[in-house]
Amino acid sequence: MPKERRVVITGMGALTPLGNSVDAFWEAMMRGESGAAPITLFDTKDFPTKFACELKGFDARAVLGSKAVNRLDRFAQFAVVAAEQAVRDAGLDREDLPQARKDRIGVVFGSGIGGLQTFQDQTRIHLERGPRRISPFFIPMMIPDIASGHISMKYGFRGPNYCIVSACATGNNNIGDAYMLIRQGQADAILSGGSEASVTELGVGGFNALRALSTRNDDPARASRPFDANRDGFVLGEGAGALMLEELGHAQDRDANIYAEIIGVGMSADAHHMTAPDPEGSGAALAMYSLLRDAGLQAEEVDYLNMHGTSTPLGDVAETKAVKQVFGAHAYDMALSSTKSMTGHLLGAAGAVEAIATILAIVHDRIPPTINFEESDPACDLDYAFNEPKPRPVRVGASNAFGFGGHNTSVAFRKFEE
Repeated sequence: MPKERRVVITGMGALTPLGNSVDAFWEAMMRGESGAAPITLFDTKDFPTKFACELKGFDARAVLGSKAVNRLDRFAQFAVVAAEQAVRDAGLDREDLPQARKDRIGVVFGSGIGGLQTFQDQTRIHLERGPRRISPFFIPMMIPDIASGHISMKYGFRGPNYCIVSACATGNNNIGDAYMLIRQGQADAILSGGSEASVTELGVGGFNALRALSTRNDDPARASRPFDANRDGFVLGEGAGALMLEELGHAQDRDANIYAEIIGVGMSADAHHMTAPDPEGSGAALAMYSLLRDAGLQAEEVDYLNMHGTSTPLGDVAETKAVKQVFGAHAYDMALSSTKSMTGHLLGAAGAVEAIATILAIVHDRIPPTINFEESDPACDLDYAFNEPKPRPVRVGASNAFGFGGHNTSVAFRKFEE
């Protein structure tokens, strides 16, 4: 595919369990903070897992107003607020922006699950009060693509508008599609990312039924421990990440700030199991090989990899095997980390939030840590920046995101050069 059109990142927005802005998110990561704490959104008395990585101090009504909040599921509230941060950061929130320019700006923004709280609430109403009491906003509040619709309506962006749903690979898939659309000339700029709000009774109960969640209820802050020998499952999180992708010339014409350049995307399937990864990491390796080809990179050129690293016994080993397969001896020289050790697993928002972490590692030449490491796992023997951030030059950074169903994605960013 021709690459005449270069694509850069000109705006970012983040709502995370570590902070409700990009700066707060980065600063908390550099301190090695954990976002995990006892669940406050519902009564966990009957649940095996009683903690999660919730947003702290997020007041949707103060940001969006009561009317909008009542018509937006929590995941869509997160999406709109994170998008607002990114659009403002990119300088594309101007009221005098010509409609002709807005017609060339799109929104490709996803969610792995969508309006789970709305689905849960309206199901309860149906069972207790009958079908006539179901809200007329039920369907439009629940569907995952509604976030991209609300963002486009807020700003009048009339370019490509849709949502990719690929479980925990959602964020990366949406960023990847946005990148390819701009590269192909379908748009000049696209607001992309992912959002998730699955810390609900059904969300936690469902993942507990899968035995996917950590049950370290006595010490939530230390529960997410990717690559540690005593990891026992992931910690569920919530939040959103938004990135403004823009064609280089379009960005330069308006003198936009450029954080980094996006240079490639890789995708594959495990074709193995509904929820378990390929034990040898073969599918994940295919995605990273595809990324290197698309970006025109040699393996040795990748300085940092933000790993999917969920803190599950099988997943961390499979991803480590995949990294060794793709990067060979360089796997032991490059920097790696899992920011899920701090944020928990944000599902459909994970790829977007971790893309932001990767871009910030490039901007600051600093590797976010993998916290909570205590005991080595012989099967996980790479440099995961355990417990402390690492100063290191980062010219190229990549980020992995894998999802239930065997969806594998990887994206790469490079320090911007004229």
